Amino acid sequence: MVNKFLIKTKIIVTANKNGDVLFDHAVAVENGAITEIRPAHDFNESDFEKVYDFGNYALIPGFIQTHVHLCQTLFRGLADDLELLDWLQKHIFPYELSHSEDSLRASARLGIYELQTGGTTTLLDMGTMNHQHAVFDELISSGMRAFAGKCMIDENDLLAPFKEPTKNSLEESYALAKKFHGAENGRINYAFAPRFVLSCSEELLVETARMQKDFPGALYHTHSSENKGEIEAVRKKTGMENIEYFDSIGILGKETILAHGIHVNEKEIEILKRTETRISHCPSANLKLASGTANIPRYLDEGISVSLGADGPPCNNNLSMFTEMRLASLIQKPLHGPTVMDAETVFRLATIEGARALGIDEKVGSVEIGKKADLVALDLDNPEQPLLVDEKNVYSAIVYSTSAKHVKEVFIDGKHVVSEGKSLVYDKNEIFAKGKEELKSLLKRAEDFFE
Repeated sequence: MVNKFLIKTKIIVTANKNGDVLFDHAVAVENGAITEIRPAHDFNESDFEKVYDFGNYALIPGFIQTHVHLCQTLFRGLADDLELLDWLQKHIFPYELSHSEDSLRASARLGIYELQTGGTTTLLDMGTMNHQHAVFDELISSGMRAFAGKCMIDENDLLAPFKEPTKNSLEESYALAKKFHGAENGRINYAFAPRFVLSCSEELLVETARMQKDFPGALYHTHSSENKGEIEAVRKKTGMENIEYFDSIGILGKETILAHGIHVNEKEIEILKRTETRISHCPSANLKLASGTANIPRYLDEGISVSLGADGPPCNNNLSMFTEMRLASLIQKPLHGPTVMDAETVFRLATIEGARALGIDEKVGSVEIGKKADLVALDLDNPEQPLLVDEKNVYSAIVYSTSAKHVKEVFIDGKHVVSEGKSLVYDKNEIFAKGKEELKSLLKRAEDFFE
């Protein structure tokens, strides 16, 4: 790893407090952190071990996805055209239960490869019930910045075998947090992950929140208010709406991230605001599962934290932040008018607001001195993009006209992980072949659930 290097580029989209867009500047990096940002001609290039000249590329903060399922990458294309509860019962839960350590590792590798080559440098992952250490091993070796945790399930009317005793779930989660929270000099952290109300006892939900307090900076990550059928079942189980129930048992707060938050009432909006609970918006998954459209403009007007995530490959079916940004903007406009969710707002949800949701905005999420060098270089000079890109339309170019194929260079913690669009971490052909092999074995193991 090069410890001291310089990045020269045409445009820097900082995502700082002022939203500065800089031209013909360079970024100095030393020991994984940004030390200087100045006009390129002000630097003496001989002071650096390496100089990266990215020409006309745009340098941006790495994307931050606050809800993904790496364990589901193998299942892409195997659970289409279903609503949430059927999707879980008929496909996802059986497949997750059929994971071996090797298949889970293969799934995580494919997901991380796609995320990194698409410009995502930080993720919040909900793992699965078994073999969670394999996901952590891959996150560590890949160089990804991440929060992750074992999926906790102690009740399951959708697939009875896919659960474990409450005590076991709590004890294993605690042991994993003890081992991995703060690992790799803070690059890897723990997120306790009870699946959702319908697969968790109240004891599990409450005790998990108590455990979390033993690990400063750890997160509480669960699903909420995604689907009308889910909401009805939660109401039947608890006598309350989803977020009202979470509030009644004391698990909400600024270290809690709820994926989706689509179907909420006025009282729940007030609860989210009062408790500073975070919402992870997953527009592609919400559309594909026909779950609905979360009222994100209302959340933002109320000062509620919103960030973006792709969710899982079987309900998306890709892990591209470009897809999520574009949809996050477009799906709101027919409902709220063309001026809502403008490109700059959405770009910030994908960067600095994601960092803020995870509680790491002092470290990442913007291109600023003192922050970690989690950086992405985009090629914005293509026929499908604006012919001229300046400070007025650079956000439009990124949010509306760019895709993962335009990601050329990626750094995480100052480590170069993607160069000229190619992964420096994984051999694409090798992980693809291994993924196919492991999927065949997994589907064989899952056959009993489909008889």
